[in-house]
Amino acid sequence: MKAATTRSRTPDRLCAEAVDLARSAAEEVAAPGVVGEHEGLVSEGDRVVTHYFACREIGYRGWRWAVTVARASRAKIVTVDEAVLLPGPDALLAPEWVPWSERLRPGDMGPGDLLPTDAEDLRLEPGWSGEDAPPPNSPLSEEFAELAEAEDADVTEGTPAHQTTAPVRGSIAAVAEELGMRRARVLSRYGLHTAADRWEEAFGAKTPMAQAAPASCASCGFLTPIGGSLGQAFGVCANEFSPADGRVVSLSYGCGGHSEAAVMPKPPRPAPPRIDETRVDPFPLRPSPDSGSVPATEDESSADLGHS
Repeated sequence: MKAATTRSRTPDRLCAEAVDLARSAAEEVAAPGVVGEHEGLVSEGDRVVTHYFACREIGYRGWRWAVTVARASRAKIVTVDEAVLLPGPDALLAPEWVPWSERLRPGDMGPGDLLPTDAEDLRLEPGWSGEDAPPPNSPLSEEFAELAEAEDADVTEGTPAHQTTAPVRGSIAAVAEELGMRRARVLSRYGLHTAADRWEEAFGAKTPMAQAAPASCASCGFLTPIGGSLGQAFGVCANEFSPADGRVVSLSYGCGGHSEAAVMPKPPRPAPPRIDETRVDPFPLRPSPDSGSVPATEDESSADLGHS
């Protein structure tokens, strides 16, 4: 049977009666007038009891001074083990600390703010740098890829007259479908210019956010390109923490949420302990003879002068 299972949860009588001793220990640790009334006790084990006293310190509502007393086996003298300030069941506690990356919400970023991105950010992936591009005479070049695609295409048996749907690849209708112009009306040049002016005014290079940005959206990994002629000057922001998330932004716009704005800082290291709890500092019960300002041995000439 383990030792923990043999301990009695009944408070030791002598330890339970040592309320004054526990109060004195709490008053030595706390400031004057901070230790309040006795709020009960808890048996921590065999001949070990913790006394609780109310804390009257301003700002520590619901906290209690906990003083643990104990006595040795077959001994009648109760000694103090420790005295600490602990929160009670209804204590006023600080909210749980949350990392800044989890506290940040869309719209919190302002002009001049920088949002570091992790090197392993799941929202970003390496772009095409051109280093892996095959040479022009490579079998994987664009021309040979088109030939390979044509050779590997599925072949339908029979003549075109026997096919249910005539191929439309290369026709004017197919090109219009690809360009998105098979509609009753499309945006005119005037409509394009007015839309571009609105977007440039809202998320352009002259905004305060872009003026304080470290880089433009043209080099940001969160920029999603758009098709058409507007894609030469605008794109869509896909950074949820950016003030332009989901908006059409100018390529010259920028904010602190740029994917390459800053490097993710390293996690803070805790400060080294100021108290070495593994070392024992000896404290003599009586001062040494040579610790005073007057030597221990006195002569007759200095005896009349007294001690300092």
